[in-house]
Amino acid sequence: MTTPAGRVLLERASELFYAEGITAVGVAGIADAAGVTKKTLYDCFGSKAALVVAYLQRRHDLWWSHLQERLAEDPSVLTLFDAYLAHPWFDTQRGCAFQRAAAELPDDHPGRAVIRAHKEAVRAEIARLVGDDALADHLFLLLEGAVARRGFEGTTAGLASAREVAAALVR
Repeated sequence: MTTPAGRVLLERASELFYAEGITAVGVAGIADAAGVTKKTLYDCFGSKAALVVAYLQRRHDLWWSHLQERLAEDPSVLTLFDAYLAHPWFDTQRGCAFQRAAAELPDDHPGRAVIRAHKEAVRAEIARLVGDDALADHLFLLLEGAVARRGFEGTTAGLASAREVAAALVR
């Protein structure tokens, strides 16, 4: 994956998976979009499943970096909600890549482990910020619902409302 072709493949696959859905995109379409052969895709990743795992892990790494930068400035659970409101590549028309992938992937797909780890990391970060596991569970569910709402309504209204509820809960 660290080859130039691997980086281009991951970039094109990421765009296609997010825009069209993981199951809707085939390896031939990914290879074509990257300007390489299917053999190159398999040489770089071994399988479409491994490419999906790389896509989800990259998505997590980018998101986590964004979140940690924001939290370094203001370590508050409300900052976490703000990060979801203002993330530059969180498309209001498509929603959360992890929620979408979870809806598409079968239980035995290796990408589900990345999704689970991502969601557990977000929930653990909320718990770290508020110092209360029960409150963290409530805030995490509030956040997940608001993120899902953003994806199907195409607005940030639910996230803004969820942030207000979170502010009231942490007072």
